[in-house]
Amino acid sequence: MTGSLAVVWPAMLAAFLASLVEAVEALTIVLAVATVRGWRPAGLGAFAGLVVLALIVVALGPLLDRVPLHLLQLVIGILLLLFGMRWLRKAILRSAGIIPLHDETTAFAAETAELREQARRHEARLDWLASLASFKAVLLEGLEVVFIVIALSAGRGMLVPASAGALAACLLVACIGLIVHRPLARVPENTLKFAVGVMLSAFGVFWTGEGLGLDWPGADLAIVAFAALFLAVSAAAVVLVRRPSAEVLP
Repeated sequence: MTGSLAVVWPAMLAAFLASLVEAVEALTIVLAVATVRGWRPAGLGAFAGLVVLALIVVALGPLLDRVPLHLLQLVIGILLLLFGMRWLRKAILRSAGIIPLHDETTAFAAETAELREQARRHEARLDWLASLASFKAVLLEGLEVVFIVIALSAGRGMLVPASAGALAACLLVACIGLIVHRPLARVPENTLKFAVGVMLSAFGVFWTGEGLGLDWPGADLAIVAFAALFLAVSAAAVVLVRRPSAEVLP
């Protein structure tokens, strides 16, 4: 495992938390499919999605070594910063009560109702449609995980620790889901998104500077300082935009 511990552990933690959020959202749809049509189509669709994601990682991983390091760090840094700020924006607005919190129970009910409506209209094709819904959920949520894992490992040989963090989160959610057979509504998803947004933004600034040839004070420890800065600014933003009488937007 290469790279200093100041980068390895934050990268692994960021990959774990981001994957935890995405895996919970994918699990909600897979469980809805299993509730309506059974575990066979749900499992087949989820497995197919995982296979496609694995192929994407295998294909893209070696290609990164052929890109000049500074260019790779610059591009990945900008993308990570944009990605992290998107997560932070939603987390800030939800924490401030401007938009409602994501509710896995509500999402599960909506997905189940949609699948049952499809069952009423397309009974003959329902197994195929159910598998497709499960496949799409795993693939779309998993693509964000793949991007985060590849971006966090760019240029520092951290594909293994970042992948390990993501895999651990996915296995954890899958095992809990198989045991409880219901959405993980109690997972503090917005808090996790807040933390992931902070960490991705911090890595984004760090990689962008590295790509531009900057020598950050403290080297890799600058990531911790950036994370603290983003956390402080985001917490202040929550206080500034929160209005006690504000109506929560749909």
